[in-house]
Amino acid sequence: MYFSTKTIPFQYVIVLNALFFFPFLSSSSDPRTNVSGLFCGGRNKSSTDPNYIPTFVEEMQSLSLQLTTRRFATQSKNTTPSIFALVQCHQDLSPSDCQLCYAIARTRLPRCLPSSSARIFLDGCFLRYENYEFYDESVSDTSDSYLCSNDTVLDPQFGFHVSETAARVAVRNRGFGVAGESGVHALAQCWESLGKEDCRVCLEKAVKEVKRCVSRREGRVMNTGCYLRYSDLKFYNGHGHAIIHGLYNKGVIVAIVLTTLAFIMLILLATYVIIVKVSKTKKEQRNLGLVSRKFNNSKTKFKYETLEKATDYFNPKKKLGQGGNGTVFLGILPNGNNVAVKRLVFNTREWVEEFFNEVNLISGIQHKNLVKLLGCSIEGPESLLVYEYVPNKSLDHFLFDESKSKFLNWSQRLNIILGTAEGLAYLHGSGGSHVRIIHRDIKTSNVLLDDQLNPKIADFGLARCFGLNKTHLSTGIAGTLGYMAPEYVVKGHLTEKADVYSFGVLVLEIACGTRNNAFVPEAGHLLQRVWNLYTLNRLVEALDPCLKDELLQGQGSEAEACKVLRVGLLCTQASPSLRPSMEDVIRMLTERDYPIPSPTNPPFLRISSLTSGPERSSTISCSTNSTTTFNTMVKTDQASYTSSESSTIHRR
Repeated sequence: MYFSTKTIPFQYVIVLNALFFFPFLSSSSDPRTNVSGLFCGGRNKSSTDPNYIPTFVEEMQSLSLQLTTRRFATQSKNTTPSIFALVQCHQDLSPSDCQLCYAIARTRLPRCLPSSSARIFLDGCFLRYENYEFYDESVSDTSDSYLCSNDTVLDPQFGFHVSETAARVAVRNRGFGVAGESGVHALAQCWESLGKEDCRVCLEKAVKEVKRCVSRREGRVMNTGCYLRYSDLKFYNGHGHAIIHGLYNKGVIVAIVLTTLAFIMLILLATYVIIVKVSKTKKEQRNLGLVSRKFNNSKTKFKYETLEKATDYFNPKKKLGQGGNGTVFLGILPNGNNVAVKRLVFNTREWVEEFFNEVNLISGIQHKNLVKLLGCSIEGPESLLVYEYVPNKSLDHFLFDESKSKFLNWSQRLNIILGTAEGLAYLHGSGGSHVRIIHRDIKTSNVLLDDQLNPKIADFGLARCFGLNKTHLSTGIAGTLGYMAPEYVVKGHLTEKADVYSFGVLVLEIACGTRNNAFVPEAGHLLQRVWNLYTLNRLVEALDPCLKDELLQGQGSEAEACKVLRVGLLCTQASPSLRPSMEDVIRMLTERDYPIPSPTNPPFLRISSLTSGPERSSTISCSTNSTTTFNTMVKTDQASYTSSESSTIHRR
């Protein structure tokens, strides 16, 4: 929390009181995301299995889910390919800081792919994967390493004794210990997969290795089963094991604490609550002020009270869907019109930017296949977006429901595919649009269906406006796993072809009636399954089984269905330069004689295809972000009309 200079004396009192009296109060902390070491396996440990990268992505996502409740997790997949992974956050990190540290580690570790062995040390966490079960390993003659800072101090034993103390505390204290003495601080952490004896062996070796850094201001030891660090700065959270030199014994200190506590505790707590409340109120007003200054179109403003009554005061029975940043309710306006009201509850600066992004972009575009934004309200206790009501909810509500999918015949599915393509083409600048917009989150839950089952693209919270004079944007990744283009995931390289890739995945899901992440034994994931059938000239077998009888009865043709599947494969090619534009896609789908090239491999079936065009080589760059700074979070699908089971990655 931010305090002005006028409140510094009181803040100092709060800090002192928290230091001695309130260890149970949480405080903001440093997630320590600086990378200490990244170690990749040798060439002889590289994996050539085409399923290795999809399996790796699943493993990393599983670890992330486990870290929501703990600071240590392992994930094993003893299949082909075999991947064993372990993540350990240091015990002093808060759950949110642990998630952030892991997110950074998870984005840096793919630089080692396709190696089947890698480990990364951050100052707050550790992440490792192998093709064998390694959880009980504590030391290694070949892999253990150390890192010393360049600047020196006069003390020839600087850092050694305090490191030794932290290591002893860790062995006694279930693998974690910190120590502070005479201006030097140390932290020791063993992985929770080790027993007490293995932890002791690992830290004893670390203490010997840290001797190489004495007389330096900072030293780190990165062993197979543990981590040891000392510094002249206090880098860990909490007090740790403080070695106190002074005249006062423990009894005197306790007496002083109890006496002081009796006089100031009540007034301190009351004042602290007031400061928190006032600061929060000012922050909300500041954030809402940003929106007010940027968006001031009175024609699209709604009164909060009007929308509150329209939704029967946000009655749960009126709820249409639940997402990561809000809930959508059915509302009935005083004039009798039905609307969808998206109720947002965040007031961070990131939320303000996302809220304004959606309002600004959608209010300026109109197309029959784009959901229409009717207005917003920003004066109430939470901010609201008002959309046209689309009665049949989202595409995944029909497509992946075993009973409802039978009602989507081939003609309707083709109409949904074509309508979505026309909406995307308009966003990308065709058909009279004056701007180029990349949606970044095209998926079944963001395609709504009206009463005639016509598609409307929704949820523009992640969309980015694309200048006419630009070839690409370099940005942090944002979207949903399974729908994101490989060059975007790996390099943060954003063009319209990222939307084309997502559309291609959507086409295959619509035609096959299968989620892209659904794994079929001996056939693989959706892209791999369709590609294999294409190479065997048996593409019709990939279609949704409930469509085959319909096609045999003459309600559509197998040739037309196979053409749609080929277009889907063309859109999901690994190289963005080979993917067609959305205008070309529309012509392929509507013009009988328009040429359709032969598709090449989708991504992850051939590792080298991740680099495109003349830059293609036998090695790939796995940097997930071309910018130097970013923050990251993993969130669920944003609220459209139904919730989504897939996870959305959002990194600015």
